[in-house]
Amino acid sequence: MTAEMIVTPVTLEGRHVRLEPLAKGHLAGLARVGLDKELWRWIPTPVRTQEDMAAYIETALQEQERGVALPFAILEKATGRAIGSTRYGNIDRVHHRVEIGWTWVARDWQGTAMNTEAKYLLLKHAFETLGCLRVELKTDSLNEQSRAAILRIGAKEEGIFRNHMITESGRIRHSVYFSIIESEWPAVKARLETMLNSRVS
Repeated sequence: MTAEMIVTPVTLEGRHVRLEPLAKGHLAGLARVGLDKELWRWIPTPVRTQEDMAAYIETALQEQERGVALPFAILEKATGRAIGSTRYGNIDRVHHRVEIGWTWVARDWQGTAMNTEAKYLLLKHAFETLGCLRVELKTDSLNEQSRAAILRIGAKEEGIFRNHMITESGRIRHSVYFSIIESEWPAVKARLETMLNSRVS
C-alpha cells in the first residue's frame, strides 16, 4: 500500500516570486493591494475591507489546521511586497491529490510572469516533492480568461460541475474542472519553463 502524502508548510522561491506560508502578518500587505472589487469578481465570497481580508486569512489558516489546505502569500521577490495569495486545497493525502486555486494577484502585477511562476512552483512541488498523482484546478464556467489561462499551461479540461456553488449575488455557479496527472507533468513543466523564459518581466 502506498504511504500517505506528507504535506507541510514550505517556502517556494523562483526568479520573480516567493511563495511563503500565509500568516496573519501578511494582512497589512495583502490589504494594501487586494481590496479591489475586480480581483474578487469570480470568487464566491469577495473581500472588500481589511476585516474581510483578515477573515479570509483566518479561514485559510483554519483549513490548514484541519489539514485540507496549505495557503501561501505571493511576494514579489525583488521588493518583498505581498502581491497576492494562492493555495493547495482539497488535499487528499491517501490518494496523492491536491487542488491549486484560491489564487489572486493584485492588478499591477497581472499580465507579468508572477502568476505563471507561482503556478509553476506549486506544480513542481506537488509532483516532484509531494509525489502527487493528480493536480486539479477549477474556475467559474463564465470566467473565460481563467479557463483560457488554465488550458494554456497544459491542463486538460475534464467537465463542468453544474450548480456547483451559490455566489454572493445569488447566481448559481457552474464550475469547470481541469487536471494535470503525473505522466503529463514533464510536458507541462517544459511548456511553463518556455513561457517563463520568454517573459521579459
